[in-house]
Amino acid sequence: MSQVSTDPSIMPQAIISAQQLTQKIQLSQKELCIFENLNLDIYAGEQVAITGRSGSGKSTLLGILATLDQASAGHLQVCGESVDQLNEEQRASVRLKHIGFVFQSFQLLPHLSALENVMLPLRLHPHFHYASAEQKAQALLAKVGLERQAQQTPKVLSGGEQQRVAIARALISEPQIIFADEPTGNLDGATAKEIEQLLFQLNRELGTTLILVTHDPQLAAQCQRHYELADGHLIEHSRGG
Repeated sequence: MSQVSTDPSIMPQAIISAQQLTQKIQLSQKELCIFENLNLDIYAGEQVAITGRSGSGKSTLLGILATLDQASAGHLQVCGESVDQLNEEQRASVRLKHIGFVFQSFQLLPHLSALENVMLPLRLHPHFHYASAEQKAQALLAKVGLERQAQQTPKVLSGGEQQRVAIARALISEPQIIFADEPTGNLDGATAKEIEQLLFQLNRELGTTLILVTHDPQLAAQCQRHYELADGHLIEHSRGG
């Protein structure tokens, strides 16, 4: 009789694993439960979308999965590291090693050039080397189609160009996971499509896990997995459903 192999070396390992994740906040007179006992495993190279109505807690969940915040209860592992009991400095180290971010509002520093903005995460590394960081940033700007805009500051770049800079910045530390919070929310329809295509292209080329929060059902439908956060629970949608 054939048996299913339980050899851990050939079984897929979750790059993010959340068990019984709960987030509650204390208001003046009562406790508000944002979500409770969520379970989620995400694997290397996947594209995962999280949707939900405004105020459902999807950005809160993203922040916890990205180690920007801590859950009230539950267990979370990121790239094999248990982060439940880590302090902010230790969580920052996890982010520096494993995680990149793309935000709706771009969050570029206005006084820095596109090149300098992309280089910023590398400055946090203990062995920062300017010349190699500059070369790497130049290559990433070329990859996102902005080689000629390297010396321009954000104020002269379009929204789409700013988001491309933000994507290059997210990738420069060679993270295993990219978190994107409404990455096309501030962009017009045509530009949003370009940024969506770029995110998926880079996901395929680099094998980086992509986890995004979006209000756009069409964007969510392009991902390999789509979860909706509703009434404090995660509901998985089947592809095409």
